[in-house]
Amino acid sequence: MIDFETELKKFHPSLEVQDAEEAIAQHDLADMVDLIVRTVKEGEEKQAE
Repeated sequence: MIDFETELKKFHPSLEVQDAEEAIAQHDLADMVDLIVRTVKEGEEKQAE
């Protein structure tokens, strides 16, 4: 039978996953609302010209 407590003590998270989490958290990612707002503003600026 597997001793889950012993196996959990052996567990160490992958460094690659931690690095990926940090990289993702540091980037300011635009969502769909941000993209729509930006597109509308650009369209209004072009009409004003």
